[in-house]
Amino acid sequence: MFRLEGVSVRMGARTLLHPLDLQLHSGRVYGLVGHNGSGKSTLLKLLARQSIPSAGRLTLAGQPLPQWSSRAFARQIAYLAQQPPEVDGMRVRELVALGRHPWHGALGRFSAQDRQWVEEAMCATEVAQYAERAVDSLSGGERQRVWIAMLVAQNCRCMLLDEPTSALDIGHQVAVLQQVRNLCTQRGMGAVIMLHDINMAARFCDEVIALGEGRLLMQVPAAEVLQDDHLQRIYGTPMGVLRDPVSGRLVSFPR
Repeated sequence: MFRLEGVSVRMGARTLLHPLDLQLHSGRVYGLVGHNGSGKSTLLKLLARQSIPSAGRLTLAGQPLPQWSSRAFARQIAYLAQQPPEVDGMRVRELVALGRHPWHGALGRFSAQDRQWVEEAMCATEVAQYAERAVDSLSGGERQRVWIAMLVAQNCRCMLLDEPTSALDIGHQVAVLQQVRNLCTQRGMGAVIMLHDINMAARFCDEVIALGEGRLLMQVPAAEVLQDDHLQRIYGTPMGVLRDPVSGRLVSFPR
């Protein structure tokens, strides 16, 4: 899917991302973690083509990102910013339908196939019951699922999600991440999700990519990230790990 070879980002005299080599494969869910200022947002924006590298080579399916047309890139990659734009008065169905634009264009005819994708996306994300409601009338968790439905309607290969759970309560966090996990499993999609909660990353992702001060600290299977030495290296503070007696899952905590 993505390959980064010696990719770095500088802003004036400041290095936001040091030379980075990384491979991201199709059909995998990656959790992107690290402390504030570690380079997570910089990396995600590079993958989303929201910014360009200062040096190095970044390819999608073997083709350099600048060589992809905007429409072709949007058919492959869908990006959801941490704070999506305001959609005052827009209905859920209308917002989800925006995901079809890379396939027919803003002035193109909306086909029966497009309508089918919209309906399937709403059903897959469990927001079909809100189809005629205004997006801004929904709760935070419901709105987030609607935005994800728009990405699903886009019929992309990979979703890039910038802290999709940051403004949600714990119940909605679990629901949204479980939804993304299910979609990737059922549809063979990939995802890169920026998260602050290492326990959520370990629970819902296949692999965890940890950055620190603009450098790659580790890329490990999610099942292995909850180890004392890994957590100490990522967060720079003593962390402990316990096993939940009910679920059997490991859970980390600051000492």
